[in-house]
Amino acid sequence: MNEKEKMISGLEYDPTDKELVQDRIKAKTLCQKYNSLLPDEKNEKREILLSLIGTDNCVIEPNFFCDYGYNIKFNGFVYINHNSVFLDCAEIKIDENTFIGPNCGFYTAVHPINAKKRILALESAKPISIGKEVWIGGNVTILPGVTIGDRTVIGAGSVVTKDIPSDVVAVGNPCKVIKNL
Repeated sequence: MNEKEKMISGLEYDPTDKELVQDRIKAKTLCQKYNSLLPDEKNEKREILLSLIGTDNCVIEPNFFCDYGYNIKFNGFVYINHNSVFLDCAEIKIDENTFIGPNCGFYTAVHPINAKKRILALESAKPISIGKEVWIGGNVTILPGVTIGDRTVIGAGSVVTKDIPSDVVAVGNPCKVIKNL
């Protein structure tokens, strides 16, 4: 199993692997090009999104940053406001009609807590799954392995460390359910 296969499978992998480094360079180059486009350059934006994440059934406001792009999956229309960061070492799946506020981060990478292991530059990753018709407020951070259920609202500034069920409002650091919908 190569390092890319290990990464996608959630196993420990070496992010300095030549193929992974090249994949990140490609994604970051496409992100830089995307972020430099003028608002009316819609065809160019569409082409880059198709190349980067495999779909253009979305609105992604600049600036947008990701590690690989190929691990980002949209199942229907998704809106992402300015300054989003997708560290997509594992799959980040977002279902239809989900809206994401500005300055949000989706982080799948897991780094060892043990310092001796961490300096070896090994890491792993856990997927993130966002349901349909979800609203994520501005400045939200979603950590590795989190699932957010359908129609849920995540309040601005929240840090989502654990799964959040469907049909609730959740806020805070750490993010907790405060209301059923």
